[in-house]
Amino acid sequence: MARRPPYEMPDDVRRRLVDEGVIADYEARPRYQRNDYVGWIGRAKRPATREKRTSQMVDELRRGGVYMGMEHAPSVKD
Repeated sequence: MARRPPYEMPDDVRRRLVDEGVIADYEARPRYQRNDYVGWIGRAKRPATREKRTSQMVDELRRGGVYMGMEHAPSVKD
């Protein structure tokens, strides 16, 4: 099975994760999820789409139990 290409975390996205207090939640996710989030955000063509995707990621990390709109039981928070 081929690995997904690794994506670099953009500085503005990293700052947002730090500012929102969810960087530890992000780092606790599996590598493939972190990479998928960053790639998905990076593929946005419009700034509004990039912001919407970044906000969705932050919200999912804050809530736990969800990844890219799907249930993710390992990340459920108490």
